[in-house]
Amino acid sequence: MSNFKRLLNVPHVNKTTFRLSHKSHLEALRERIINGPSLQDFIKSPDPVLKEDSEAWKDYNGRLKRTKSESSRLRLPPWLKTSIPKGKKFSELKEQLRNLNLHTVCEEARCPNIGECWGGGEHGTATATIMLLGDTCTRGCRFCSVKTSKTPPAPDPNEPVKTASAIASWGLDYIVLTSVDRDDLPDGGSNHFAETVREIKKRKSEILVECLVPDFAGDLNAVKTIVDSGLDVYAHNIETVEALTPFVRDRRAKYRQSLATLEAVKKFNPDMITKSSIMLGLGETDDEVRQTLEDLKTAGVDCVTLGQYMQPTKKHLLVVEYVTPEKYQYWEKVGNEMKFLYVASGPLVRSSYKAGEFFIASILKNRKTNAV
Repeated sequence: MSNFKRLLNVPHVNKTTFRLSHKSHLEALRERIINGPSLQDFIKSPDPVLKEDSEAWKDYNGRLKRTKSESSRLRLPPWLKTSIPKGKKFSELKEQLRNLNLHTVCEEARCPNIGECWGGGEHGTATATIMLLGDTCTRGCRFCSVKTSKTPPAPDPNEPVKTASAIASWGLDYIVLTSVDRDDLPDGGSNHFAETVREIKKRKSEILVECLVPDFAGDLNAVKTIVDSGLDVYAHNIETVEALTPFVRDRRAKYRQSLATLEAVKKFNPDMITKSSIMLGLGETDDEVRQTLEDLKTAGVDCVTLGQYMQPTKKHLLVVEYVTPEKYQYWEKVGNEMKFLYVASGPLVRSSYKAGEFFIASILKNRKTNAV
């Protein structure tokens, strides 16, 4: 008996019988398609999942959190859906980046806010996050989609000048410089950062510069190099709560090590604005999030952002929970009660967050005005 006959589970199938059966099946399928719902029915029909309301989505989907036994991805809630990036400034910036062979974390990390940030958004403050030192990281954090290698290509020695020249011509108000981890470099790339900041300030001193830097393996000399470069905001992300750090971040990235670098910034320059970020939805508890906020406050951090972890590819950590907008409002209230200078908390908030940059820019400009 052939494999085909076994699948049909009949002792014998002749050609005529098979043709009739196949034809009958196709006619039945056509009838179901004709009598079934059309594409417009799907487009026009009201669907509670499209409502901008977390309770409606919860009732529709039945859960905001994965159980321990589940291995499938959670359905994306409506408050995390964003529009396709577009606009003249967005297109111009993207084209220039390609021509100059510059990288942005906005693209590499698939940030959902890229259209708003590059386009100017409601505040009219155009921002971008440039990724220095190449697009290949020496670490392999389980939440990050940036490619990794133990021996990435050597940094482009002309990158600081090239980056500064481009930024000065873009008409941006606030620029964030970040990078991959470069554990292969003796200084972790800190001097490359510092040179880029100096080149930007040389060309256009009014541009506000934030450096979102690695932990430099705990090297405080590297931290000082960044602080002394003339930047306006020093940022380093704690990423997650202490208990989850070994499972979420690369083994060389340690919770206390990150806190130590942030604390050192204030020792080198008490007036320097410091900033950090926490991802939610990885399985952390409320007590752990609160403790992380307290630890950041103790380390002298001024600004903190909290946002939803989004699984970049199927190879990365699964989302354990989609935290509701209401919960983010709660954490914003907690952060404000702790007297942080600024707290941005929301599902689509990222460490380089446009509204936060607008607020910080206002503070820095007021400081400069009062100093005159």
